[in-house]
Amino acid sequence: MSLPHAILTALLEKPSSGLELTRRFDKSIGYFWSATHQQIYRELGRLEAEGLIRTLPSPQPARGQKKSYEVLPAGRAELARWTAAAQDPKPLRDSLLLRLRAAAVVGTAGLEDDLRRHLELHRRQLAEYREIERRDFPPDRDAPQDRIRHLVLRAGIDLETFWTRWLADALTDLTGPDGPGELPDDVPAPAGPPEN
Repeated sequence: MSLPHAILTALLEKPSSGLELTRRFDKSIGYFWSATHQQIYRELGRLEAEGLIRTLPSPQPARGQKKSYEVLPAGRAELARWTAAAQDPKPLRDSLLLRLRAAAVVGTAGLEDDLRRHLELHRRQLAEYREIERRDFPPDRDAPQDRIRHLVLRAGIDLETFWTRWLADALTDLTGPDGPGELPDDVPAPAGPPEN
């Protein structure tokens, strides 16, 4: 995914100022595609120059007033083109996995604490995603757009569930059965090493 397409998506959902977009990225799109305030403003300028978005007319022009943007037909067409285009999966690049590979060569000193820290971060993110799901996707919310948004959220839940399980397994492998501590009730305990 690219930042221009993330911005076009957000603006089609709701015309916004750069500041409003930044806040919305922090609360939703930023969970899977992050961008800084500066990157968003720079991209808004590019999209406007390319004729994909426009600044909404202000009822009362005033110096320093924030600009709001909306998507033009060319921007909607670009987003539809990009959405329909085939893309290959991206290879996983995670420094933690590389560090574990390096630990096989140089030793695991200090790694256990960081694995525990990662496990706690993923547990918190999983709890946050589940709270969003509980709050924003009750069983009666079943419009096609809601189902697609829920699919995105469920991908995040599944990824955090994976990382929580995997980190618990990794800690068990490194430290023995008492490694990860308690897992949340709905995350199965690690399988442990295979029996011989």
